[in-house]
Amino acid sequence: MADRQRSDARRNYTRILAVAEEEVAAHGADASLEQIARIAGVGSATVRRHFPTRRALLEAVSRTRIEALSVRAHDLTGGEDSREALLEWLSDVVAYSASARGLAAALAYDGAQLDPVHENSCTATLEEAGAPLLHRAVQDGAVEPGVTVADLITLVVGIALATEHHPDPAAEADRLFRLTVAGLSPHGPVSSTATHH
Repeated sequence: MADRQRSDARRNYTRILAVAEEEVAAHGADASLEQIARIAGVGSATVRRHFPTRRALLEAVSRTRIEALSVRAHDLTGGEDSREALLEWLSDVVAYSASARGLAAALAYDGAQLDPVHENSCTATLEEAGAPLLHRAVQDGAVEPGVTVADLITLVVGIALATEHHPDPAAEADRLFRLTVAGLSPHGPVSSTATHH
């Protein structure tokens, strides 16, 4: 009997997650849990038993992409140009966050829902994956000491959330990310002597 309950629960979980992925892709982080339950053919209580919070649902929906980004970070670690490797990875995080609805919300810090017991596993996984890339870039003098992976993820999340209703969110997010990396200063020499020649 217990085995059957477990396999029913597993089937329910798989079905709910598949529906949730489609609903989040269509409606973003605000996808209706009631609608997910209806389409999956289960009660709202069943959805909440598997995913007690909206964040838990978004994290589950985002897990595959987070794992792919972690693998990408690992692949880029040890490249010739540490700054380029870090920026390439962050560019991928931006692209995923802009194109995969719900991912930015899953990564966003939400003090109201977070406590040490239920930390944001998506962010923790990305921070761990990106740490060697950032560490090497800082060691090489390519990134300011004191910058954390959490800082970088917060920037990415801000850009993704700010551009999600743009006609071309991925392109706009990429443009703003490049602007952030370049800074607001014009390129080329900006010393006072250069302006007097």
